[in-house]
Parts: sequence; C-alpha cells; structure tokens
Amino acid sequence: MTYDVVILGLGYVGLPLAQQATRAGLSVLGFDVNAGVVEALGAGRSHVDDLSDADVAEMIAGGFRTTADESRIAEADVAVICVPTPLSEGDGPDLRAVTGATEAIGRNLRPGMLVVLESTTYPGTTDDVVRPLLEKLSGLVAGRDFHLAFSPERIDPGNEKFGAHNTPKVVGGYTPGCTDRVAAFYGRFVQTVVRTRGTREAETAKLLENTYRHVNIALVNEMARFCHELDIDLWDVINAASTKPFGFQAFYPGPGVGGHCIPIDPNYLSHNVRSKLGYPFRFVELAQEINATMPAYVARRAQNLLNADGQAVHGATVLLLGVTYKANIADQRESPATPLARQLTALGATLTYHDPHVTRWSVGGAEVPRTDDLEGAAAAADLVILVQHHREYDADHLAGIAKRFFDTRGVTSSSEAHRL
Repeated sequence: MTYDVVILGLGYVGLPLAQQATRAGLSVLGFDVNAGVVEALGAGRSHVDDLSDADVAEMIAGGFRTTADESRIAEADVAVICVPTPLSEGDGPDLRAVTGATEAIGRNLRPGMLVVLESTTYPGTTDDVVRPLLEKLSGLVAGRDFHLAFSPERIDPGNEKFGAHNTPKVVGGYTPGCTDRVAAFYGRFVQTVVRTRGTREAETAKLLENTYRHVNIALVNEMARFCHELDIDLWDVINAASTKPFGFQAFYPGPGVGGHCIPIDPNYLSHNVRSKLGYPFRFVELAQEINATMPAYVARRAQNLLNADGQAVHGATVLLLGVTYKANIADQRESPATPLARQLTALGATLTYHDPHVTRWSVGGAEVPRTDDLEGAAAAADLVILVQHHREYDADHLAGIAKRFFDTRGVTSSSEAHRL
C-alpha cells in the first residue's frame, strides 16, 4: 500500500496533524521509535491531551496506521518530521531526534518524495543539517530528485478554537518548486497556507512568534514586581489598557513560563545569533533572565505573606494548586511549578499539591504528596498558592476558606486573596 503521508513522531504535534490529515481523507502512517506509543495508538489509546481514545479510534477507522518499522517510510509520498527538539546544555536545540528521523527517511527516500521538517529549530537547520543527511544517505538531490521544505508546527494544546485545520500553515521550500509541492500538500487539509521565500524565513517566523510572546510576558512580569511595591493593581492596569482598540495586546504576569515554546524556542534564535554573528540577542536574553527568576520571586512573596502573620516558612504547609504549564491540560513540560516547588522546599516548607490532571508529580526525584480533598487541604494549609488556574477551581471560594491564598494568575476578585 502507498500512503499519502508518514508522520514521524506521534506526540503533541504529530498526532493532531495525523488526525486532521486522516479526517480530510488522506491515508496516514504514523511512525515512532517508541514501541509503547505505537502499540497504544494501534490499540486506540491516546497519550495526548487534545485527542481522546475515541478520537484515535476514529482515526483508525479512517485508515490511520502506526509502525516502528522505518522501512515502511518508503511506502509514503510525503514524510513529515514532528519530533521534539529540547534545549541542549549550550542553549541551542538538541537535534538528535531530528537527525535520527532524517536518517530514517534518508535510508528509505524515493525519487519524487516530499520531506517536511516541522520541529522547531534554528534558521538553517533544514538546508544545513537535514538536506545533506538526506542526500548522503539516499544518493538523491534535493530540489531535483525529491522535495524538501520547512513548515513550523503551531499546535496549541488545549485551544478549543484553533487546531490543525484552521490555524494558518506557514511553508517554505528549498526551491520554489519545493514550496509549490509543500503548499499543495498542506492545502489538502489546512484552510490557509502561507508561503515564505524559503526554509530560513519559515524557520525564523516560528521563532519570532514565540520571541514576541516571551519578551512581552517578561515585560509584564517585571511590571508585576514594581507594581506590587508601589501598591498598583497591575491586573486592573492591564484591563484598562486592553480597552484600547488598536496598538495594544494584553499579556499577563505569572509564576514563570512553561511548555516547550516560550521558555525554549527564543533561545534557539539567541544561540544562533551568538554562534554565527558573535553578538547577543539582548531582548531575548533579558526576557529569559526575567522570566526564569519568577518562581524565586513567587517563593519570596509566599515567604513574606507568612512572615506578615508571624509565621516562618520553615515548617509551614504549602498547598500548590495546578502544576501543569497551562490550564486544563496534563502537560507538565517546563512547568514553573517545578522550580517554585524547589524554591519553597529549600526554604523549609512542607509541600502538597492538587491537580485534577496530574496523579503523580515528582520534583528533583522526590514525589510530592497529592491531595484528593481539595477543600479540606485548602482549609488546613498555612498557605495556598494558585499556580495554574484549571477550570475545576473556584478560586474565590478557595480563597475564602484558606488561611492565606496567593493568586499568581490574577483570577480572584475577593479581598481574601493576595494577587501577584
């Protein structure tokens, strides 16, 4: 059988992409090096927040198949790389998963195939890393014997309004002909396709999107600190500024930034500028410095709240509400709850947590006790910190029954709560 597309990497990016392609009538093969993931999906079990078991069952009924056998990549007309690119020690992307997927494709590349990289990375990766590997392993030439392109993933876990179908898809090919081919491919199941001049522009567009958010979040996080000192309600300030119908977009402070994108992706661009041009991308590095210190700032504010009532943080019981990086999902990648827990533990606090989406949570190798009795734990704790505002939380009610309630998300309106 020939598949329209094989998607390499069946995680938060690859699986929703496979779902949308399958729904549009494309024959889709999913490849993953994790045999457990392949087996679970084949049995109709999802491991991704945005897809239920029923969604996976619907995909299978639509012809979706999974495999851990790389030789089957040759059965597809298009190969899309959706593997993770975590931050390496040098602040650049760890490309081992990308190169592994590229090598698997290169060993099975056929003339006429289209290869697309979706994994977030630094500008030049598609041309300088992926292309030479593909050409070396296959003996084929990009732009002549096969097509090559970059199309940044824009998956937003938990977003109920925008998904793979209606989020515009940016594409950039190695040659104009490659761009035509990749645009035609995504045009089969995505509403809007946006072409760039080449792969580097498409790679940089993704980094600009997240750098924009990173810098603006850092701006309001820094404002949160001095507004607290000046007794200014920053949440009220943002609400007022948001009434301007042009020239302003609201960003909100918090206990830190999480997920794969905001705390990580801008560093790829900063690393690229430093390594290739020899000077810093100062906005990104300053934003990283500010956002990375927010968990310590929240811990210090928590300590001050206890001190104000004559209680030491050492030995105090602190309940953390919501330990995921984003509301209403189970994803804990780069969650600010983890460094916050480390800071509070170092100060001597005794931690418990509640999260309707997380049944077990470890920090530094030590498991943090979980409570199922939300109201009882909130009433008993010396301090409750709302780290993530899941829809299951009635923050004002919990603030009313808690001894002390610290709201890092600005969702409370009651006088009992202390807001960031």
